[in-house]
Amino acid sequence: MGYVTTVIIGAGQAGLAMSFELTARGIDHVVLERGQVANAWRKDRWDSLRLLTPNWQSRLPGGAYTGTDPDGFSAIADLAVRLQGYARRHAMPVRTGIDVRAVTPGPMGYRVHTQAGPFDCRNVVVASGACARPAVPALADGLPGDLPAFTTFDYKRPADLPEGGVLVVGGSATGLQLAREIQRSGRQVILSTGEHVRAPRSYRGRDVQWWLDASGLMDTSYRDVDDISRVRSLPSFQLAGSAEPLDFNGLQADGVEIVGRLSMIRDGQALFSGGLRNHCALADLKLDRMLDGFDAWADANGLREALPRGDRPDATVLTGTPRLGLDLTSGEVRSVLWATGYRPDHSFLELPVFDRRGRLIHDGGVVTAAPGIYALGLPFLRRRKSTLIDGAGADARDLANHMLGALAGARAA
Repeated sequence: MGYVTTVIIGAGQAGLAMSFELTARGIDHVVLERGQVANAWRKDRWDSLRLLTPNWQSRLPGGAYTGTDPDGFSAIADLAVRLQGYARRHAMPVRTGIDVRAVTPGPMGYRVHTQAGPFDCRNVVVASGACARPAVPALADGLPGDLPAFTTFDYKRPADLPEGGVLVVGGSATGLQLAREIQRSGRQVILSTGEHVRAPRSYRGRDVQWWLDASGLMDTSYRDVDDISRVRSLPSFQLAGSAEPLDFNGLQADGVEIVGRLSMIRDGQALFSGGLRNHCALADLKLDRMLDGFDAWADANGLREALPRGDRPDATVLTGTPRLGLDLTSGEVRSVLWATGYRPDHSFLELPVFDRRGRLIHDGGVVTAAPGIYALGLPFLRRRKSTLIDGAGADARDLANHMLGALAGARAA
């Protein structure tokens, strides 16, 4: 397919933000997308999903939200249309329907192998995102063979599941949203959770994302974190894209049964940890600390009177004694839904850039073991907000500047 200075893999928000920044610096490039623009948003999410961030926070370079509902939460179909329009408005060089099969060393630096032929390039930007595959724990292999199991890539709506009870595994945003949706469809849900992070949808009259953004917490640099590996693996906030709060208290009011972390499946028996109350108490403690921090920031910035004092979310109250086991052969549950997170797919990189666990080794998105390889859209890549639409632009700007400097140095050498 010829030579181009940079190949961007993925036309989601990260890839499109990088295209904008490279164009601004005069760096020729092409964006390769296996499906359509925003393909993962279109194909790999459930029907009712809405963004967890308000519309005003859907900021891309040269593409701020201009609609009539800045405090609302976009449906995924609307987001895909906006991203498509963003690419078209800026005449981005997106090639759709191009499946990247491998990235290997090449005569100009790297060769990107696709079903449409190879692209030779100096730089590759991996912008295929952090949610390319569902993360299913190894203990899933112990499920009875006749018990249907689904991931969040399989699930689109409650009607996709068999009638009867459902075991939902995972206590972050996805698990809680789907547990509530499935319970309200008339199926009894048992939700298994371990460590989790509570967050209010709003506090003192402002969305939680306003607090995180205005206080600067979302701009925290990866260099300012003591244990970045641990932080990158933390659970996501328990939030939904609506004004309705989402927590275990509300789920239990809907009839969802909460149990501890799924620790083992043996001989058809699911065994749950006895640490649920401790996990809930710790989440409540961290929630209070976060809100204390918001209050202190508001006071320090002269907002004590401007922002009303609001009630804090109630502490988690577990109804009854959480069960420690479930017979998966009894018929009490007729399906299992794994809401246990996601992971990126970098298997096409045939380069020595991975650690022993198969994770991409990078320094804020710069893959130092393979100069010219960059990554975007991964958790806390350069900032706390790196996986958000709002974080794509800032990270892309930094990496585009790094790339421009490297290209200038190569020309001067």
